[in-house]
Amino acid sequence: MAEFRRFKDRTQAGKLLARDLREYAGRADAIVLALPRGGVPVAFAIAQRLAIELDILLVRKLGLPNHEEYAMGAVGSGGVRVLQAGVPGLMGVTAEQVEAVTQRELGELQRRERAYRGAREPLSLLGRTAILVDDGVATGSTMLAAIRVARGLGPGKLVLAVPVAPPQTLALLEPEVDHLVCLSAPPLFRSVGQWYDAFDQTSDEEVQDLLADAWHARTAERQQPHGGPNHATTADDKHDDDGHRA
Repeated sequence: MAEFRRFKDRTQAGKLLARDLREYAGRADAIVLALPRGGVPVAFAIAQRLAIELDILLVRKLGLPNHEEYAMGAVGSGGVRVLQAGVPGLMGVTAEQVEAVTQRELGELQRRERAYRGAREPLSLLGRTAILVDDGVATGSTMLAAIRVARGLGPGKLVLAVPVAPPQTLALLEPEVDHLVCLSAPPLFRSVGQWYDAFDQTSDEEVQDLLADAWHARTAERQQPHGGPNHATTADDKHDDDGHRA
């Protein structure tokens, strides 16, 4: 039976992803875009290791009525909406129900935008290398919405980096990006959390703290005469890839 990687937590997953993203280390044009909330600890670790900018890109899953754990689509900033094949109609879901869930999630998206970004300027990706990061991908609808939002902001290159996703979802997403990095693609896939030892819900407060740390460090770096050091390789890298297999 094939073995597939497990992860201790989101931070370890980010450190491991950073190894496969080293070509972007220290580049002023590169930016890591986290999908809140679970993607933020992963992306924070990547941005730290590669010494590049961190920001967020907000999207929201559209859960099936009465079965919220199952995605029927996703919405993102700028009015982007992606629906699974057969929606409306799937499991008896009506167009009115789809619209009601859409409006609810757009409201939550706007709340998170205010809570996380505050007074910061809107995200700008024009001509940049944008690295989209989440803690994993299941059906791909949320990430597909994120890709479409990011594409609309005009990046020069769009990279997708996730610790784990099923092969069929990677096949769906790979043509949509310029570079895809995934550390583990198990065919028997029930959920993202299945592949983590610790998968607690990421809180608003943790997201805000990590973003504040990253943005403060970035401001301090820009004030240095020659920028900050390149953290793409560190002495403890060799300890981050121990064991943890399924």
